[in-house]
Amino acid sequence: MTVADELTPETPDETEKPIKKRKNGLYPGVSDELAENMKSGWADTELRDLEPIAQAAETAARRAALSARFPGERLVIPAGNLKTRSNDTEYPFRASVEYAYLTGNQTEDGVLVLEPAGDGHKATLYLLPRSDRENGEFWLSGQGELWVGRRHSLSEAEKLYGIPAADVRGLADALAEATGPVRVVRGYDAGIEAALTDKVTAERDEELRVFLSEARLVKDAFEIGELQKAVDSTVRGFEDVVRVLDKAEATSERYIEGTFFLRARIEGNDIGYGSICAAGPHACTLHWVRNDGPVRSGELLLLDAGVETHTLYTADVTRTLPINGRFSEIQKKIYDAVYEAQEAGIAAVKPGAKYRDFHDAAQRVLTEKLVEWGLVEGPVERVLELGLQRRWTLHGTGHMLGLDVHDCAVARTETYVDGTLEPGMCLTVEPGLYFQADDLTVPEEYRGIGVRIEDDILVTESGNRNLSGGLPRRSDEVEVWMAGLKGDNG
Repeated sequence: MTVADELTPETPDETEKPIKKRKNGLYPGVSDELAENMKSGWADTELRDLEPIAQAAETAARRAALSARFPGERLVIPAGNLKTRSNDTEYPFRASVEYAYLTGNQTEDGVLVLEPAGDGHKATLYLLPRSDRENGEFWLSGQGELWVGRRHSLSEAEKLYGIPAADVRGLADALAEATGPVRVVRGYDAGIEAALTDKVTAERDEELRVFLSEARLVKDAFEIGELQKAVDSTVRGFEDVVRVLDKAEATSERYIEGTFFLRARIEGNDIGYGSICAAGPHACTLHWVRNDGPVRSGELLLLDAGVETHTLYTADVTRTLPINGRFSEIQKKIYDAVYEAQEAGIAAVKPGAKYRDFHDAAQRVLTEKLVEWGLVEGPVERVLELGLQRRWTLHGTGHMLGLDVHDCAVARTETYVDGTLEPGMCLTVEPGLYFQADDLTVPEEYRGIGVRIEDDILVTESGNRNLSGGLPRRSDEVEVWMAGLKGDNG
């Protein structure tokens, strides 16, 4: 008997579980009359004309590939649970990338289970049904419909996701009784993991997680379209920021953060990661997300930000902009060096190239500049061999991009950083130079200047496509672009 079969005859009786009350709530209880009144008089809101989600065909193909990889094994992929922010408030929920990738669903407590069946698997999507009206859950529970919004019914979910749906509330108990080999994606649902604790091994579960990470290395057509949407919204977000730089100067980096966030929430689901709105010396801090510093004319703004689409794909773009619209001589010198390095890196992105090639190409250009400027003693080969340039370049030149900003992160080294580029891969190219404000090894004019330029690059059959090419990169083009957005014809 499958887990789905075991759950079908009996639906968990939620009426047996008391609804948790807030300790200091104003109402001590519910009268029988009110409880009875709340059970009736509600219109039928079942949605009967739903169409499958846009990526239903793609998610089905992904599940088929997963099934083929692990024949005869039960596979359990949880979405995750709500996490408490403080007291009785939760962080906004974001489903695990493995679950979203395989289902397109994004609701908390969901679990995808693939049961061995014949030569393949039978998929079941375990979800919370609509909140119960008979026991008052829908208006008394903090997670009830009248508090946090309507959930899809199980029949609605089946239409949307193209997967049979069942009530998740008895799944943990059913899994605890299940037999046969099982793998689970760990780290998202402690209750599901506890139910499987005597049936799984860390090594086998890691193989499942690695497979799902590597499956995302090459994007399908739907994913590429979503990444382009994310980038296009991000471009508009950068334009928004340039238009309000005067207001940021009057306040702080948080005006920039808030401006970009507005675009992300209007056109997408959220920001894909904490926006880096680093003005002046803060640009030398790679992940500056406090965004509470001053914005001063004459300094640079390093803006690293990305919109996340409603399907959870994110852009990741960086531009370093002169706050007053014009690069100073030393700013332009450093910026142009980074631009030249990025050009070399992008040119190295093509099918059949090694993943490391674009990093090596960009690092070589930056190292040549550092030697030319007398900041490090050559020859260039010696500097690269010893990694001496890293004092000022600090980080790698890019990473895979997709459902995570650093996508496919648990893929095997031989398939990722030691792998070969293929059409459909999407990655960032983002060289940078960072001269810390307290770095006494460089002339004073360099100190406090940080520059990074980052674009999202799709590997194509013939080379690559810059998905974020709508944002200018060359220093003179950046100045013209900024002047146009500010309405400055001069």
